[in-house]
This record gives sequence, C-alpha cells and structure tokens, in this order.
Amino acid sequence: MGENEHIRILAPMSEIDREWLKEQWVQWGDETMITKGKQHHIQGMDAFIAWDDDVQVGEAAYRLDIYDCELMSMNATVQGIGVGSKLLSTVEQMVKQSGRNRIWLITSNDNVDALRFFQRCGYRITAVYPGSIDEARKMLKPTIPKVGYYDIPIRDEIELEKIL
Repeated sequence: MGENEHIRILAPMSEIDREWLKEQWVQWGDETMITKGKQHHIQGMDAFIAWDDDVQVGEAAYRLDIYDCELMSMNATVQGIGVGSKLLSTVEQMVKQSGRNRIWLITSNDNVDALRFFQRCGYRITAVYPGSIDEARKMLKPTIPKVGYYDIPIRDEIELEKIL
C-alpha cells in the first residue's frame, strides 16, 4: 500500500462530520474566517473530510466561485502520513471536474509550514496584503490572535494560487 492509500476522503455526509469541521475552525477563533476583507461562515462551506479507519484526520473546506475555487481551510490532525497531500489532490480534482482551472487561498504571514507545503505542491505567491489581518482584527474579528506560529506577529495575508 502507498503512503496515503489507507486515507479515505469523503464529502461531509452527516451532522457529525459538520460538527467536527466546525470544531476545526473554532480552534482558529470561531466559525468564521476572513479573507481579503470578507467574512465567510462555516455553514456556507463545502468540504472534504479525511478518514484513517474510523478517525477523522483532516479537512479541506472550500468555496466555489463562478470561475475559480477558494480553499478556505485545510487541516491535517495527523502529520506525516499524506493527509494534506491527499486532501489537496481531491480538491484540485473536484475543481477541474467542475470546469474551473484556478484554485487560490489566503494564509497568514506566520503560517510558514503552510507556505512551504503549498509551494511544494505547485502553488505560487501572487499577492501580499500588508496589514490586512490587523485591519480584520479591528473591524471584523477581534478574536484573531496577535501572535501565531513560531511567535511571529500575525499581520499580513498572503495569497497563493495554482492554475490547474
């Protein structure tokens, strides 16, 4: 069996899956995310859930637009077994099948592990929005922490994209 062949990816089918997805988002503050000054609620998201046997081990929430797809969140609760790669591949396949050819995402400047992962998967940095998280914290979501991974102050949004 290959590295991640034992990982199954399913679209959330039950209320239990939706609740688990919500719990993942709440770890980041609450049931909303801000990207480029817009607030998005978990209830408006579609998602894939990764399972390893009977355990949920990851999620990828996304929002389809007319021409492209915004990857809203991706989280692997178990590292090093290919959960993130399999989730990302599943989302990319769905985007292609939907007739769209672009997937993009926003991450914060402190999320260096995500920046590394996505760039290794063929994503390119297309924009940096200096101070945008500071503004979102003031205007829309005061629960955004001021300091994030590796004790880096959270200030800026970084946009990445991949043309499929």
